Amino acid sequence: MTGSSTATEADTEADGTSSAPRPRPLRRRDTEHRLAHDVDVWVATASADGVPYLVPLSFDWDGETLLVSTPAGSPTGRNLAARGTVRLGLGPTRDVSMIDGDVEVLEIDALPRERADRFAARTGFDPRTPSTSGTPYRWFRVTPRRVQAWREADELTGRELMRDGGWTC
Repeated sequence: MTGSSTATEADTEADGTSSAPRPRPLRRRDTEHRLAHDVDVWVATASADGVPYLVPLSFDWDGETLLVSTPAGSPTGRNLAARGTVRLGLGPTRDVSMIDGDVEVLEIDALPRERADRFAARTGFDPRTPSTSGTPYRWFRVTPRRVQAWREADELTGRELMRDGGWTC
């Protein structure tokens, strides 16, 4: 491709992805599409002594924050509450969006009903319903502070799409 910032049909792979690096505004649109349409995200936390923990959780995106829920006493629940930060991995490994965010902890009855209902409808899981184990859940609201997105090594340059909570493209 010469002099063009968008892929042509010749640059499109069989799976619909482009073999050319995507411009940053397209990466942002792709990330926002995933936030609006995906249901699960990888949640990476660490304990106070640095032990890593990685789990998939369902989420809901309201256009500004991601909402997840997990048992308050689980390693992820404890780590999110204690550390106040999280790293999220959205999408497959060859089209990933990495989101670093600040975490707000909410008791299960503290979220407005409409927001909790939206989460339950979107994810097919309602943490407000008492579990058979009796384990109480909490909500964790994640405000993105840094977002990076890339597919391959040729997209590593310019992968940062959000810095300090503001989109850079």
